Amino acid sequence: MLRLYGALIGLSLIWGLSFVFMKWLLPPAGIWGIVFLRCLAGAVMLLPILWLKRRNINWKLPWKALVVVGIFNCGLAWGLIALSETEINSSTASILNATTPIWTGIIGFIIFSYVLTARQWVGILIGFFGILVLMDFQVGQLFGKEFIGIGTMLLASTCYGFAGQFTKRFLSNTSILVITTFTLLTGAVIGLIGMLITEPIKPVMLLEPLTVLSIVGLGCFGSGLGQLIYFYINKNGSPELAATVTYLIPATAMVWGYVLLGEAINPNVIIGLLIIFAGVYLSSKKSKVNDGTNSSSEKQGELRQVK
Repeated sequence: MLRLYGALIGLSLIWGLSFVFMKWLLPPAGIWGIVFLRCLAGAVMLLPILWLKRRNINWKLPWKALVVVGIFNCGLAWGLIALSETEINSSTASILNATTPIWTGIIGFIIFSYVLTARQWVGILIGFFGILVLMDFQVGQLFGKEFIGIGTMLLASTCYGFAGQFTKRFLSNTSILVITTFTLLTGAVIGLIGMLITEPIKPVMLLEPLTVLSIVGLGCFGSGLGQLIYFYINKNGSPELAATVTYLIPATAMVWGYVLLGEAINPNVIIGLLIIFAGVYLSSKKSKVNDGTNSSSEKQGELRQVK
């Protein structure tokens, strides 16, 4: 268990800085260029390791499941985050990213037949209230053109939640290295397609030192190493435990944003963050699957899958 918590802390430090890297990459790479470069750099880092371990891998892989996770966890989620950061600062993006455990629970309830306890539902409601506080109760930001920013970040968190539950259900017997590498490759394809359709990368700007640092940090560490750590926690712990890395990310992201980008930290941001954390804490408790039985011997909150 200590290894899992150590992995959570390390992942929060890596992913907290990722929001800053995305801000730096937006001008030279654009939204989908970020997805492409991030996924490609991560995959390039992992492919040699995969090659060295190829004989130890069972290549009868659930390819469809890998593609689905790649689409939601890498392609869509990272594209939506980059889009969000065109309108909101990195600190706000990281706080909204912290709602991932809430969406993980809701997705588990709606799609994967997980039963949520009363305390979890209370946590979800508290989390939504925290989002309203963060928005300064300007609900209009979730509609129309203003949807880009807060709304798209919430969609990204939903994608993460779905990918986490889907991984636990369909990829529990698949190597972490395989999951990470092939989901990154899937994300790279999505990013490339999106980039070709919308806006090309500006090659001259890619040669600047800050841009190179951002690509390496976001791709090799944020995507390659970060994804390995995430799926390690997801498989050896649970989707909910992996999602709780977002408890720690806002704190590191706010510090990075303040120091490196000069972003202000407003009172409603802190209050909203604390309320969201309270909701996430309550909603992250494990739930049990509604399989038609209510045995008193089962512990409340135990997570099981429908066979």
